[in-house]
Amino acid sequence: MHVADWKTWQDSWDRQQEWYLPDREERFRVMLDMVEALAGPEPRVLDLACGTGSISDRLLKRFQGAVSTGLDLDPALLTIASGYFAGDRRVTFVTADLHDPQWPSKLPYGTYDAVLTATALHWLKPEPLKALYGQVAGVLRDGGVFMNADHMPDPSTPRLNSAAQAQDRARQEREKAAGVLTWEEWWATAKADPVLAEPTARRYEIYGDHALGETHSAEWHSAALREAGFAEARPVWRSVTDAVVLGLK
Repeated sequence: MHVADWKTWQDSWDRQQEWYLPDREERFRVMLDMVEALAGPEPRVLDLACGTGSISDRLLKRFQGAVSTGLDLDPALLTIASGYFAGDRRVTFVTADLHDPQWPSKLPYGTYDAVLTATALHWLKPEPLKALYGQVAGVLRDGGVFMNADHMPDPSTPRLNSAAQAQDRARQEREKAAGVLTWEEWWATAKADPVLAEPTARRYEIYGDHALGETHSAEWHSAALREAGFAEARPVWRSVTDAVVLGLK
C-alpha cells in the first residue's frame, strides 16, 4: 500500500470512532494540554492500547520533539499504524498483551514522561485493570503523568444517563444515514481488503467479535490510581457518559 492508502485507513478508523465518540478530538486536546503542562513540549510518551495510533498522530503533530511508543495486541490495527507512520523515527510500535505482567519488558525505554490511553481499558476486568495501573506507575518517571479517556458513566444518575443515551442514538442514526461506518461495518471492510484480511483474521482469533468489558465511574478510576501508587488522581475532563482521569506519579 502507498502512504495515501494508509492515511485513508487511518481517517476511516477515526470517523468510525467518532460515530461513537463525537467529542473524541476534545478529549485528545485536553490530554495533550495536560501533557504539555506536566511533562513539557518534548515528552516521551507511551501510547497504551494504541490501535491505529490516533493519540500518537495528534501528539507528534502538536509536539515536533516528542517521541512515542505505541503498544497494542491487535494485528490489524498495528498493521495500519505501522503503515501510516512508516519512516517517522519518532514512533515505535510494540506488540504486547496487557494481560501479560511482563509487557513492560518489551518497551524500548525504561521510563516515560506520560502514558496515554483512550477507549480501550474498559475491555479489562476490575482486578486486571487495577494491576495494570500499578504496572503503568512502574514505567512512569517520578512526576510522570497517566491519562485514561474512556466510558465512565455515573450510576447515581440513571435518568440523566438514559436521556443522554437516547440523544446519542438519534445522532448516530443521522450520521449513519450520511454513510458513516459502524464498528461491525468497518471490520467487514477490513476483512475484505487484500492487505488487511490476514491480520484481521488473526485479530478475530484473539478478540472474537467484541469484548464487552466493564465500565466504572471516574471516581472508581481515581481511587484505583491512588491505590496503585499515584500521588494525585482525578478527572480533568467529563461528558455525561465519558471522562478523562489523570494520575500524577
